[in-house]
Amino acid sequence: MAAPPALASATPSAPPPPTADRDPPDQPGEKSDTAREDCSNAESLDRLLPPVGTGRSPRKRTTSQCKSEPPLLRTSKRTIYTAGRPPWYNEHGTQSKEAFVIGLGGGSASGKTTVARMIIEALDVPWVVLLSMDSFYKVLTTQQQEQAARNNFNFDHPDAFDFDLIISTLKKLKQGKSVKVPIYDFTTHSRKKDWKMLYGANVIIFEGIMAFADKTLLELLDMKIFVDTDSDIRLVRRLRRDISERGRDIEGVIKQYNKFVKPAFDQYIQPTMRLADIVVPRGSGNTVAIDLIVQHVHSQLEERELSVRAALASAHQCHPLPRTLSVLKSTPQVRGMHTIIRDKETSRDEFIFYSKRLMRLLIEHALSFLPFQECVVQTPQGQDYSGKCYAGKQITGVSILRAGETMEPALRAVCKDVRIGTILIQTNQLTGEPELHYLRLPKDISDDHVILMDCTVSTGAAAMMAVRVLLDHDVPEDKIFLLSLLMAEMGVHSVAYAFPRVKIITTAVDKRVNDLFRIIPGIGNFGDRYFGTDTVPDGSDEEEVACMS
Repeated sequence: MAAPPALASATPSAPPPPTADRDPPDQPGEKSDTAREDCSNAESLDRLLPPVGTGRSPRKRTTSQCKSEPPLLRTSKRTIYTAGRPPWYNEHGTQSKEAFVIGLGGGSASGKTTVARMIIEALDVPWVVLLSMDSFYKVLTTQQQEQAARNNFNFDHPDAFDFDLIISTLKKLKQGKSVKVPIYDFTTHSRKKDWKMLYGANVIIFEGIMAFADKTLLELLDMKIFVDTDSDIRLVRRLRRDISERGRDIEGVIKQYNKFVKPAFDQYIQPTMRLADIVVPRGSGNTVAIDLIVQHVHSQLEERELSVRAALASAHQCHPLPRTLSVLKSTPQVRGMHTIIRDKETSRDEFIFYSKRLMRLLIEHALSFLPFQECVVQTPQGQDYSGKCYAGKQITGVSILRAGETMEPALRAVCKDVRIGTILIQTNQLTGEPELHYLRLPKDISDDHVILMDCTVSTGAAAMMAVRVLLDHDVPEDKIFLLSLLMAEMGVHSVAYAFPRVKIITTAVDKRVNDLFRIIPGIGNFGDRYFGTDTVPDGSDEEEVACMS
């Protein structure tokens, strides 16, 4: 039996100093193991976020983040970061809009990838996934490998592609789920051992020579674009690419082109042009066509916009608190600590000290809801002792930045070797809706019990988005535990209604939320009071740049 995460009683360590760092999300694109573990190299949050015109002087906001991966796309003009994903689900927690999928077809070296990148830059919307059909070549047999080494294998035939994997991947991406995409090595004609993680698309651009060659695949495409480029230009591009990037020789490239590429284009690719909604002659040089494509995609995205926070504010009024809620027993000690941290005159040192004590009690209370099983151990006296041991695989903590990360030391203090993930959710100042800006989750999190941590939950908007992210990464709903020092009844109802199997655990529940969605009587702005950053005169209990939980 695998050893369960041990429950230790070590003294909680001091919280890490806040730093003004964050990175683009871990999708699309792969992330190295080093990047997952090494948090020493981080980039400034201010450089990644667009300026927000709130009419209020900038506040000294901080959040602790780790180096993860490069941005989605670098262009000659600027760098595009995949950040700011608005809700892709309704107040019921279910997906209410699918990603918009653009299919880009055309001959080999016709400029499909260049057109795709031009569309991404012109769209100027966050969370765009570029998925290449080149990642989905089938695994070759030994005989086929030998043929490929002699430039005698037809990679331009429909049978060379794994359409089942392409279709299942696109379906999951369109449904908002995370996917693993194979990485193909064109030098060795084989898939690499590592896979690339993609997640969270508003727009998916799928490009490949056989993008329109399968009926089921066609049904997944919301827009079909064929890039039509002169055959001589395509041959020159292919020669340059295959020689410089894929280690081929001129004779082999020309042989393969004449034997496989050109006949395949005439037989399988060019006939699919009639299936396209738009044909783009001259490829990336046709800026007029690209502008028209961008206008259409923008109109489609506008039709899919959602308003989740307003729905949460008007729902679930006067309902009894759900049975999935567990509130830490209000002993004199607990109530005394609440009195101290709620008092606006409490110093920062005392606020941190008693907050950490409450966090420790909250974590200990939450662990009692994990599954345990009977086990027998032998004592030093040689006697059997019938006890309990953790019945799950592993425990992972996920903090909703920035206030949620203050609970990490308490979790680490009682759960040995616990894995930690982070999610950054912010409020869009124009729409008032929560937006997902960053996430870094451990590998294979779907097998774990996940403790989701945020210090305050008012409307439940950020908590719902965080839960939805975990579900999209295949974490079972009944394995998610939402922990918060203080919650409003509205937030409790919102989360419980949308996700009835998520366990909600807190130290106190306040009844009211004011017109600004702040908990009343509340605790103030937890992050500001804990980290000692500037405060808001009206006593907000939520982050201004972070989403109201």
